[in-house]
Amino acid sequence: MELAYYSDYAVRLVNTEEPARGTDTLTSVEAVRGLFGANQSAARRATEADVTRFRSVRARLRAVFEAADAGDETLGVDLLNSLLLEFPVSPQISGHDFRDDDGRPLWHMHLADHPSNATAGYAATAAMGLAFHLTEHGVDRLGLCEAPPCRNAYLDTSTNRSRRYCSDRCATRANVAAYRARKRLEAERPESTGRAADSAQPTTASGDR
Repeated sequence: MELAYYSDYAVRLVNTEEPARGTDTLTSVEAVRGLFGANQSAARRATEADVTRFRSVRARLRAVFEAADAGDETLGVDLLNSLLLEFPVSPQISGHDFRDDDGRPLWHMHLADHPSNATAGYAATAAMGLAFHLTEHGVDRLGLCEAPPCRNAYLDTSTNRSRRYCSDRCATRANVAAYRARKRLEAERPESTGRAADSAQPTTASGDR
């Protein structure tokens, strides 16, 4: 498993809340467990107490994305480093579940956490994955969707660093809104031009009649 894969843990957690819309799906232990995906052994460690803990980590991860989105690289790195210090992991070489044609293990790097609870394990994995992504691709590859009111987090993996939206849906919605705004402007322009031309016509003084 590529270490960059773990960065999706951070995105997944941050996007359980959409502050501008006032929505939050992280409201139960079942929601917490769902964030672990296929890692069911880790998910089973989650308890009701992890709901509050996960929300705290979520706020700190969102702050990393907000700093990166604002162009404050140093702050983004500092915030991420504080998470790495608080939730450490141990990189290990693993070969489980992956075999080549000869039946030999396909060795890969794996992040082994040593959590005191489900939140600590998830936070360690998310922070380390995000750190690998940041150092490999740059802080500016961490973004927040520009389609209001979304502001979901995303990781820009485009070749030309051009991503601006978290999904095709938001990109389409933003493009449609921009198109309609242009059409409104075009429709208003002849009317405005006409009014300007009328006001520019010379007036005839009563004494010249």
